[in-house]
Amino acid sequence: MTDSTLDLGPQARIVARLAEAVSDEQLSAPTPCPGTPVRNLLGHLLHLSVAFRDAARKDLGATTDTNPNATVPDLPPGWREDLPKALDELADAWRDPTAWTGLTRVGGVDLPGEIAGAVAADELVIHGWDLSRALDLEYTPDLPALASAHGFLLAAAEDPDRGEGLFGPVVPVPPEGPLLDRAVGLSGRDPEWRA
Repeated sequence: MTDSTLDLGPQARIVARLAEAVSDEQLSAPTPCPGTPVRNLLGHLLHLSVAFRDAARKDLGATTDTNPNATVPDLPPGWREDLPKALDELADAWRDPTAWTGLTRVGGVDLPGEIAGAVAADELVIHGWDLSRALDLEYTPDLPALASAHGFLLAAAEDPDRGEGLFGPVVPVPPEGPLLDRAVGLSGRDPEWRA
């Protein structure tokens, strides 16, 4: 499903640049995630960055056992320093080839390292899009990360045991549509969403 040499660093830097552009006034702005304003999306990005970093390191515990749907995380006071650091650490951890092998855990679910890496790429790509739409900024994700995210989302959507999609009902996008739009649609979001 994934290329074990996928470098999450370029996509992590894109997300960090988007987060850096957030003004304090924009923290309450809506995002494509229903009921999740920018501040909570950033809190989620911070938590998932730490969780996927630890999953890559096979450092299993509280950070990898927490169900991401259990709470909507808010931003800690030092988030402007903590988020880019956590994103860098996530990318660095997934540069180790052993991160992509064996079993690990994230979100309280045990899964193969290569699947966890694909999920990390998906989280960074889709939440980068969420953030860019909330801020009304241009967004061009890292192509290898986008391809990995799309492959993961497509496999999840085609799994007959998944029901209506991994993150909500799939939003149809023409097969000739841009790859980002197709990935966004597979994630249950409308590619035409605007704040």
